[in-house]
Parts: sequence; C-alpha cells; structure tokens
Amino acid sequence: MKSVLSLLQFTTILPLGKPQDLKHFAKRSYLYPLAGYVIGTLVALPVFFIANPTIAAAVTVALIILITGAHHFDGLMDFGDGLMAHGDKEKRIQALTDRNVGAGAIALAIICTLLLFAGLRESVPMVCSIVIGEVCAKFSMAFLTAYGKPFHEGMHSYLHLFAKPVYPAISFLLCLPLFLLPVPPIKIFSSMVLMIICPMILQGVADRVFGGINGDVVGASNEITRAVVVVGIALL
Repeated sequence: MKSVLSLLQFTTILPLGKPQDLKHFAKRSYLYPLAGYVIGTLVALPVFFIANPTIAAAVTVALIILITGAHHFDGLMDFGDGLMAHGDKEKRIQALTDRNVGAGAIALAIICTLLLFAGLRESVPMVCSIVIGEVCAKFSMAFLTAYGKPFHEGMHSYLHLFAKPVYPAISFLLCLPLFLLPVPPIKIFSSMVLMIICPMILQGVADRVFGGINGDVVGASNEITRAVVVVGIALL
C-alpha cells in the first residue's frame, strides 16, 4: 500500500495524507498503470454525466491536467523546447532543462492537446477511452523508466536505478484488465501496440538528440502516448 500511495503522490495532487518515501514506489515502478486506472476513473466519473461530447472532451482535458498537477504536461513542454532547439546535444539539453518556456514547448503542448481533444470528441464511449488512454500512458512511463538510459542525475536516474528489465512486462500484465471494458477488443489491442511503439520512438529520438532520457522525456511520453492512443481508438 505504501508503494501505491507513493505512486499516486508522485503522479497526482490528490490529498492522500502523510507523504510517502518515493523509494517505496521506485522499487516497484511497474505499478505505474495503477495510477492510470485511478486518474482515468476519477476523470471519467464526472464526464459520464456530460451529454455534449465537445464539452465533455474539454472537461476531460482540464481534469487530467488538474488532477496530475500538470506535472507530466510540464515535462512535455520542456521536451518540446529541447527538441526544437538548434545546436549540439549540450545546447539541446540546456533548452530541455531550462525553466524558460519557448516556442517549441508551446507548439508541442498545443499539438498534443488538440490531438487529445479531437480524439476524445470522436471516441465512443468517451469514458472508456479516458481510462484506456491513461493506463496506456502510464505504461509508457514504466517502459522508459526501465529501459531509458539517464543522461544526468535526477528523478529519472533515481527511479531507473531500482527498475529491472522485467518491470515493463509486469506493467503490461496490469494493463490486461482493459479488455474487460465494453470496447471492441481490436481497439484495446491496438492501444497496447501504440503504448509500446510510442515510448520506443521517443527513446530513440531522445538518445539521438539528448544522449539519453530524463524525467522530462518520461513525462512527455505520458502525454504523447495518451493522445496517440485516444486518437487511435477514435480512428478504428
């Protein structure tokens, strides 16, 4: 239970009592998908009662950002700055870790938000897409936590230190209950394919551009994977 509480305190701003040592979660980072179920359910419950799909999609995006404290969204924006920066790896890393917000951050944030909104707007049922997208997004974080080589000391390097190669496999098993949702199995299967492909591509890009992974890249993977999965569900 301490590991789950530590996970939720790390991924959300929910009032969960006394702060738990992050080490409890670090030793079991394969639990990431559990946070997806919790966040997805908390968002889906109020959205279920909104009949207008456009408003429901907008409320979904807002609630996700609020419940997560924009923690991973911030990583997405930092990743955008680093990705769009000109120069060698050192200059790109400087842009990635700089506190200032540049055009790359805004551009990537807008792109992901628009894709997520559009995907949700066309998803039926939307509440299921919310849960699926959130769980798959958290799997991508477990994947990069285990397999992403850190390029400097920080939150990611700390979590990576405890992660084992088998952890993503355990995380994948935690995603299997998604097949119980009233959604065609092909959509769930496709979502799981995308949740693996997205972090793999991001890992390749980050290795080439930054020479490795940091917490911002992992956070960006959460946001990008969620948007891609939801759009995939809408298109099938």
